[in-house]
Amino acid sequence: MSVSTLVFFAIAFVAVFFMRLARMGTLLAFLLTGILAGHHVFGLFELSGTWNFLGDLGIMFLWFNIGLQINMQRLWQLRRTIFGLGASQVLMVAVMLFPILIGITSWTMMGTIMISLILAMSSTSEDLQILIDKNQLQTNMGRQTFSILLFQDLLSIPLLAMLPIMTGKSINLGASAIDILVMSVGLILGVIIVSKFLINPLMRLVSRLQSQEVFVLAIMVNIAIWAVLLNLMGLPPALGAFLAGMLMSETVYRHQVNAVIEPYATLFLAFFFIVLGMGINLPFLGQHWFEILISVIGLVCIKFFALYIVARVRHVSGREATLMSIILAQGGEFGLLILQTMKINKIEAIPAEHQELLIAIIIVSIMVTPILLLIHDQLLKAGIIFNGAKDKKLSQPVEENTPDVIICGFGRMGQIVAQMLESENISYVAIDANVDEVVMGRESGYNVIYGESRKKSILLSAGFKNRKTKAVVISLNDESVARDIVHTIHGIAPKMKIFARAHNLKSSKELIGMGVKAATPEIIESSFTLGANVMENMGISKNKINNLLSDLRADGYANVKKPVNVK
Repeated sequence: MSVSTLVFFAIAFVAVFFMRLARMGTLLAFLLTGILAGHHVFGLFELSGTWNFLGDLGIMFLWFNIGLQINMQRLWQLRRTIFGLGASQVLMVAVMLFPILIGITSWTMMGTIMISLILAMSSTSEDLQILIDKNQLQTNMGRQTFSILLFQDLLSIPLLAMLPIMTGKSINLGASAIDILVMSVGLILGVIIVSKFLINPLMRLVSRLQSQEVFVLAIMVNIAIWAVLLNLMGLPPALGAFLAGMLMSETVYRHQVNAVIEPYATLFLAFFFIVLGMGINLPFLGQHWFEILISVIGLVCIKFFALYIVARVRHVSGREATLMSIILAQGGEFGLLILQTMKINKIEAIPAEHQELLIAIIIVSIMVTPILLLIHDQLLKAGIIFNGAKDKKLSQPVEENTPDVIICGFGRMGQIVAQMLESENISYVAIDANVDEVVMGRESGYNVIYGESRKKSILLSAGFKNRKTKAVVISLNDESVARDIVHTIHGIAPKMKIFARAHNLKSSKELIGMGVKAATPEIIESSFTLGANVMENMGISKNKINNLLSDLRADGYANVKKPVNVK
């Protein structure tokens, strides 16, 4: 390993460490790493074919992740907030930006429209992290902020559809709008049909192999196929990756896809931002630092006031509207992605030097957000603004219904538990890694999803929440997997009540020793049932039988004698 590589990783570590201390997104840290490693600062690496290839992979995964978040059922559940507040926010910002941009630039009409919409979008990764860090995701403000971000993700469909239209030398605005609408609707309908009749059956075959490596490769092949297919059709490959994500989001496997692909996606996203940083022309930006500064101030102010007006019109309180407007006032990684996609595909909707300036403006605006929030929090703590106002907690947010019970494993035992819960209207979500069990369960009306219960991300995506989920049932017959699930659950919620299935008394004691509230040994319990039936047939009263069983079950089956080992 060369010294340059060692220095590169040291820079990355320090950048991520201090960005997280400052409550900024790690993607910005990787961007800074690329800038420092580039030829304008330390000159550790030059942009080569290998780096560009890694950057292209990063673009594919970022588009795939955005597509994966757009699930039709989720959009329908949140339709009023998404298409009300979300659409109003984007439209208000774009309407305020458009006349300014058309007045100070010589861009085409379509280029100005696209940039106005791009700048109206915010940083999803940073904003969600801010809401989580501030414990605001479950507040009124958090729910509405999330809905706005979800609409912005949905807006990526027509924005991507605009890219191939921009390759034309002459643009008829009316015809282009129709093309974009037709393409967007066609993509959505195509996703629903293809995911149901093609992707679901194929992923079912892959899932039966029970191999994570094959599962990951299937996802990557899916991304590559659609990227190549759309590229052959004259459309940006990024649109294919985005389409692949949407296809996966409409399948029963989306939770597992999200969990399995997350570490790989993070790695490739890091490469994208590193390559983006290495490609930034620092001398050029240094010459235009004043324009960048003024543009950042203007962008943040315009977005803040537009967001505040829209929020207040929709009866959001002054405090919540202010905080929401600050959080969403920056540009986003989607804008960086679009600009980079335009650059790679040589789409000159705006001059190349203006693309460089826009990238810098978006990056700086993202970095400014934590500073603005710090100022806001200090003013709030000092009682200078909104003294005495409090956020309203949501009892059960629409986008994240928290089940009372999580069932890990949906074999016969898990199904019986689900039936018992349904009889008393107790909400639950069952998780199973056997695709046949999941498919049959869903066809029978059970609330079951595909995934590995020992993965933290799967439990969280199923709605598991500390202090809100009341119990977890582990009905799997694999003891090692059951222990892994217990460790994962305790990592999220140390005091969660866990009820587990155990093979025998030894396994039961081990699980109870790990903090499981009750671990039922199936061999002993089935023996109790058999013995009780025999005793009842012999004329023993049910009361005596129940008392005997209670004594045998007492103190963790302490009164059950050890089995005789036959040699």
